[in-house]
Amino acid sequence: MKLTKFIKTLTCVVLILSITGCSVHSSSSSSSRSGKIPPGQAKKMSGSKSAKAYAPGQQKKNR
Repeated sequence: MKLTKFIKTLTCVVLILSITGCSVHSSSSSSSRSGKIPPGQAKKMSGSKSAKAYAPGQQKKNR
């Protein structure tokens, strides 16, 4: 009786650990770039005529 209860408990623990250990990974290119969007897409969203202001190499640093 004790052995069957122990086996059932152990089975439940293993099942719970296997379910909670699962994770989903997205292979989307936007997730690997930490949410940054290309300058052309930023231009389209803002309605600007030029993407130059959104390009990282075209931004001036404030000192």
